[in-house]
Amino acid sequence: MSKESRRREALIYHAKPTPGKISVNPTKKYSSQRDLSLAYSPGVAEPCLEIEKDVENAYKYTAKGNLVAVISNGTAVLGLGDIGPEASKPVMEGKGLLFKIFAGIDVFDIEVGTKDVEQFIQTVKNIAPTFGGINLEDIKAPEAFEIERRLKEELDIPVMHDDQHGTAIISAAALLNALELAKKKIEKVKIVVSGAGAAAVSCTRLYKAFGAKAENIVMLDSRGVIRKDRENLSVEKAEFATARKIDTLEEAMKGADVFIGLSIADIVNPEMLKSMAKKAIVFAMANPNPEIDYDLALATRDDIIMATGRSDHPNQVNNVLGFPFIFRGALDVRATKINEAMKMAAVKALAELAKEAVPEQVNIAYGETKLNFGNDYIIPKPFDPRLIAKVPPAVAKAAMESGVAREQITDWQKYEDELLDRMGSDNKIVRLMLNRARMNPKRIVFAESDQLDVLKAAQIVYDEGIATPVLLGNRETIHELMHEIDFEANLEIIDPKSKEEKPKLDKYAHIYWQARKRKGVTLFDAQKLMRQRNYYACMMVETGDAEGMVTGYSSSYPSAVKPVLEVIGGAPNVQKVATANLMITSRGPIFLADTSINIEPSAKELAKIAQMTARTVRMFGMEPIIAMTSYSNFGSSKNEKASKVREAVAYLHRYYPDLLVDGEVQADFALNAEMMKAKFPFSKLAGKKVNTLVFSNLDSANITYKMLKELDKADNIGPIMMGMRKPVHVLQLGASVDEIVNMTAIAVIDAQQKEKKAQEMGLIS
Repeated sequence: MSKESRRREALIYHAKPTPGKISVNPTKKYSSQRDLSLAYSPGVAEPCLEIEKDVENAYKYTAKGNLVAVISNGTAVLGLGDIGPEASKPVMEGKGLLFKIFAGIDVFDIEVGTKDVEQFIQTVKNIAPTFGGINLEDIKAPEAFEIERRLKEELDIPVMHDDQHGTAIISAAALLNALELAKKKIEKVKIVVSGAGAAAVSCTRLYKAFGAKAENIVMLDSRGVIRKDRENLSVEKAEFATARKIDTLEEAMKGADVFIGLSIADIVNPEMLKSMAKKAIVFAMANPNPEIDYDLALATRDDIIMATGRSDHPNQVNNVLGFPFIFRGALDVRATKINEAMKMAAVKALAELAKEAVPEQVNIAYGETKLNFGNDYIIPKPFDPRLIAKVPPAVAKAAMESGVAREQITDWQKYEDELLDRMGSDNKIVRLMLNRARMNPKRIVFAESDQLDVLKAAQIVYDEGIATPVLLGNRETIHELMHEIDFEANLEIIDPKSKEEKPKLDKYAHIYWQARKRKGVTLFDAQKLMRQRNYYACMMVETGDAEGMVTGYSSSYPSAVKPVLEVIGGAPNVQKVATANLMITSRGPIFLADTSINIEPSAKELAKIAQMTARTVRMFGMEPIIAMTSYSNFGSSKNEKASKVREAVAYLHRYYPDLLVDGEVQADFALNAEMMKAKFPFSKLAGKKVNTLVFSNLDSANITYKMLKELDKADNIGPIMMGMRKPVHVLQLGASVDEIVNMTAIAVIDAQQKEKKAQEMGLIS
């Protein structure tokens, strides 16, 4: 994508359909007059009076306890510098978005129109009663130091300047683990810090808190080594001034064990790297480009442990590993501040988490066979779902033990369960899916590329590295639409009806005819069918000219799926293919099957659908917990429709006892673990959080997923074709751009899985 296209896309994203990235949503009922009288006058007076008696009741009766202010004056925004408070607002809203999706914390972003330290401090103090915590953001040094110091002293709620402490906490966790792998002691290593801004100062202070010695640290700013004999040093720089008689980074790097880069790109060269001690640790964290290129560093030395700020390399130092979870723990015990003990607890929790066995969901997302603690994995991945249950409890415990907690947690298991439930509505599974596709993108043919939304999806897929699109359709129309949306890419464009494609069309027609000549298809019929885009696209996949296919946007589902079943067909030993939809609901991800193909499956077919759906659920790194749904509960009806489901469950229990599945059961019992446990304690699903529903017929499955999509505004991924011999997926008519992108990712992952299986069977190298 061109720079201008990216600019336009970013502006449209922020402007449409509603300006900005965050909003305020009611948490109470408001449908009746009674609701409104409780929400406002006269009912609202009661909590007001209770808070007047004791201000701590604000945590009980208002949103204060889950509300953080992200506050900036816009003087040090990202890589943009001093752009002013209004211009900083998109960044602050973005920070609010991260708070919400990673830790369930609500945010008001506050942009303050002053550079005066006293005015800024007074403004924050005046609005502080509204909030449970204050996240300072993008405030330039040295003012940032004074602002944070004063607010921490003068307020009784947590205050943290993430630019200072976020990088410090994440990099400290990485450093502890890197030192362990290198078999070095923190109190003995020589550390070079390139950069002397807020982040560099905070990082170095935290390393000292863990044992690094001041005499072993050399810090550099834009003028070179910060020495004690330099005049006019700020308080912060004076703290790290060295007595060594050196002036340059090149001199400082000789014999150094650790390099911490928080400065600018490409200031470290291979010679400097070679001059470092054995098993050197290099954290080149300048963004977007590190102090030394990752590949160059590894080519220069094979014994280094390296981290960067980039997501496309191992060991990304990403602040999102820290601030959401630190504030989560602080808020949950009503901490009066975020102190050193809490920050150090977060560091230790992150460091320890990297040593634990990694969930399959994370391995899958990052395209790894198995992530293990080692040189390429010294800190957890940002998508690791365990972060929410590991870091906040550690922070909360430290707050309690250090005496800054006003609320005590006694049941830690219950607290961890609540944290996991709090994040149930998050759509991280989509981010994991897209990330996994990027790890090994495949060649996917878009059979309707002359449709604007399909081409927009192909553009996103291409720009994001999810797949390599092959654009199928009217060539002239595709070129016109690409120009219209500024889609600049050297991609293959195929028009099956054009003269240029005649040789390939004839080849495909002959292959198709050979396969179906005893099913009433003539060679003439085959040639005619190949001029239809779906048949042509299927033959591309069948012959290996493409690795997957997405279609269905502009045609009815039955007409789109017919060529797919004729040309590709089911995998060996699959009698009937089926589909599942993944719905990202308010209670978390739920898989529904069969949503699109089998109208009235038999008991055995239902059992096979459940098995295929279980494999699909595992493809996303989740363990399937399957409810076979009906209008009946465990034999309460003798009708044949209920009996069919019961027979399917009996078959699964007999032949697949390890599969966590039960029924027949009504959907409300299936989705309410406590109700299930109370009424049907004998069930395999009792007390379990069901993540998969298999329906008795197509009517119920299709209606349910479409109702969820519209009424709950649940994100929808599907229908995912299951049991197919090759990766082909059919959209519902009129699918959105996002749905097409997501389905493309599924096609890529499907192709990855089939390729892996073929390699394991020795069919391909």
